[in-house]
Amino acid sequence: MEGQLVHHLHDPAEYKKYLGKERFYNDYLKYFQSEMDNKGWQNVLNEYLFAHDERADDMLVRLFAGFLHPIIHLGFGVEFQQPAIMAEGLAQAAVHDNWMKPLFIGAEETAAKNPNQQSKTLIDLLNEAKSKPELREAAASADGNRIRDGLLAKQAQTMVDVVAQYRVKPDEIDVKTAEMTNICAFFTGAAQRPEKDIKMDFYYMHCINCSIFFDKFMHQDWLSTENKVRLLEWKGRNAVTMYASRGSPDLLLDEIRNYKPKIPSKDPNDPWKDIFERVCRFEDDGHGSKLVRALAHGQRICEPYEDRPEFVLKHDDWLQLGHMTIDSVEASDGIHWIRSAGFDSAWKDVPDRKKAQL
Repeated sequence: MEGQLVHHLHDPAEYKKYLGKERFYNDYLKYFQSEMDNKGWQNVLNEYLFAHDERADDMLVRLFAGFLHPIIHLGFGVEFQQPAIMAEGLAQAAVHDNWMKPLFIGAEETAAKNPNQQSKTLIDLLNEAKSKPELREAAASADGNRIRDGLLAKQAQTMVDVVAQYRVKPDEIDVKTAEMTNICAFFTGAAQRPEKDIKMDFYYMHCINCSIFFDKFMHQDWLSTENKVRLLEWKGRNAVTMYASRGSPDLLLDEIRNYKPKIPSKDPNDPWKDIFERVCRFEDDGHGSKLVRALAHGQRICEPYEDRPEFVLKHDDWLQLGHMTIDSVEASDGIHWIRSAGFDSAWKDVPDRKKAQL
């Protein structure tokens, strides 16, 4: 049956029947390639993700699934204006699950009940999530998926009530994009254990890696302001949920500011140069280079807003995070990333940090 569905997918009932099933990826890929050839990629993205109908809302939920991989893939396509990559991103979304729908749609419905409520900052919402024992305890280390089987299975409404407090106004798109980028980088880098070597959380890393594309999304003239606001609200709400799902670890800014790079930057006029060269030489699946690129980008877009209290990371912090990233993935222990930084189990194989012996 696979590989023969392309023409059938024009039928809404047939299109819906095969969603969430990985074996039909190639069918959806060919279908979206055909749609883009016929309609233009901008029209296809608006129709299948941003039309505010049942199909588009469902696809938008799936776009955020798989720890953001579909939207990251789509983001590369949009950034470099490559319809072939965009079609892959849409096909990825189509074959992912939609179990995050209660979070995203639930938060919108909750927010709509109090349309004039002022938005809380993302750092305030991280702290609020951490302060709730029912959320900290919902995501157990034994859960197969700590968002689906933990937070949403046990405390969905509590999580929704927290993230629904994040709002974006049309005239705030630039500053809110920067704030989201700042806070994703902060909880990725600051979730450390002082007694252990520096490591970045694999799941948190995707939040900052994905952020770079939101700067691109927010400057697309084919995307309406209403849909830019919605997309950015979903990203901010997803970030708070991701933080809570890993056990809401302590976030230690001093771990970033007091870090001593193994190889300090040599060129004060281009301090990222050596980090870029090292991460490009580092043999992995690309996560390291995506993280370093996203951090350097974050420094640039956050710089105009550094005097605002909700921007926890300031100018030099970003370069520190770049050093922490490349040093940690190059480490001889072979542990490139940890998974679920708030749980002791994530750190059990990480070497103890060397201390001065007097």
